[in-house]
Amino acid sequence: MATETMRTLPWYAPPRVSQAMRQVTRYPLVPLALLMFLLVIPAVLAPQVAPYDPLTGSLAKRLKPPAWQQGGTVEHLLGTDKLGRDMLSRIIYGARVSLMVSLVAIFVGGGIGTSLGLISGYFGGWVDALLMRLVDISLSLPTILLALVLVAAVGPSFGTVVTILMIFLWARYARLVRGETLSIKERDFIARARVAGASHIRIMARYIFPNVVNSLVVLATLQVGYVILLESTLSFLGAGLPRPMPAWGLMIADGRELIVTAWWVSMFPGLAIMLTVLSLNLLGDWLRDHLDPKLRHV
Repeated sequence: MATETMRTLPWYAPPRVSQAMRQVTRYPLVPLALLMFLLVIPAVLAPQVAPYDPLTGSLAKRLKPPAWQQGGTVEHLLGTDKLGRDMLSRIIYGARVSLMVSLVAIFVGGGIGTSLGLISGYFGGWVDALLMRLVDISLSLPTILLALVLVAAVGPSFGTVVTILMIFLWARYARLVRGETLSIKERDFIARARVAGASHIRIMARYIFPNVVNSLVVLATLQVGYVILLESTLSFLGAGLPRPMPAWGLMIADGRELIVTAWWVSMFPGLAIMLTVLSLNLLGDWLRDHLDPKLRHV
């Protein structure tokens, strides 16, 4: 009788439905959906989903407002910039640029930092002291000032931006991996590997590195948002990617003098940056909670 009464109440959900809802809420569906919509799909399928060439414009269509505003058309859903280039197409291709810069910088810088962190934590002594002083120097360098110096010396380019980002990324990976290695190398299975005659390289690659992968995944996920934000900042200041490349930071810089008359030129790229970085940070927090055994059952 009680069961039948509960089933008639509007708030009652069957056990299977409740269990399914709990399973859904356990995963970061909203950040993943935003990342797929703002970053992954535009970056992979930019030529297929972009309605226009991001570098081709028409002065006759310059500063067209978004489609829902008076004077806008459905041909340019997010309007056009001061050269008549379609804003939606440039934002889509800007996602490809941001993702490419992030992946290259994180893969190379993270690889260098991980290798040096393993060496520093495993061998210790003067090797550890030397590498950690290099890490301190790298972390103390002013990012914007160094970027301006490099741009003045070699000019703005994709390679310059990646080099700057690598300089500031590798130290974070080295410090994280070094701390993990100091703890792992004292465990019993490392001692048994040494007794079995395993070489230093084999111990670091086979026994220590797999135990730091979870931390590296979390850091890399968080670093993607950091790199996108830093690259956009450098491009905004003229120390990043060169024009006419469709970078989000450059689009904001192009629209800063039109913020009153043509707000959409800088507003939509800024929203893309904000939502992308926020989604990546939320995804990184979720990965940390699920991959860190200390926090998994908290």
